[in-house]
Amino acid sequence: MNLANKISIARIILIPFFITAITYSRLDIALVLFILAVISDGVDGFIARTLNQKTKLGTILDPMADKLLLISAYIYLSIAGGIPSGLKLPPYVPIIVISRDAIIVLGSIVVYVIRGDINVSPSVLGKITTFFQMMTIVSILVKFDYSYLVWNLTVFLTIASGIDYVIKGSKLLSENHILKKAA
Repeated sequence: MNLANKISIARIILIPFFITAITYSRLDIALVLFILAVISDGVDGFIARTLNQKTKLGTILDPMADKLLLISAYIYLSIAGGIPSGLKLPPYVPIIVISRDAIIVLGSIVVYVIRGDINVSPSVLGKITTFFQMMTIVSILVKFDYSYLVWNLTVFLTIASGIDYVIKGSKLLSENHILKKAA
């Protein structure tokens, strides 16, 4: 268990504290915990790359920690009692965000089963989408009056990147089919 993986695990451990802070209307504490989690995501990636600590476990733990944090935040920020009603996420936002992630995970499993391997690398659009998904959460925690603009942009980017990943996955499967026919 290397340092990068320990940081990813710590990010997962932060999630219940983040949710608890929201439950008790301590959006200030929730914001600090969320920012800590976001920073730790960058730190564990930096450590893994620079100290040559990339592991198979890390390639699973890091995105899992990110998704668990984001999914928990999106669900809870749409139902929590401590969030002012104008800032609560409408149900369509977490549905779209979580559906995209589920489609990507299921698609990755299909590609892995058919091809026998999978090279998981986020696209530029995927990284931009993740950034805006995080900014949506921050905008609610800081009680930004125009949070709805941020979350609607996030929804648009989430749909666009989901379509992009589906197209890329389809191409991978098509290439696999063409390769098998040629052999």
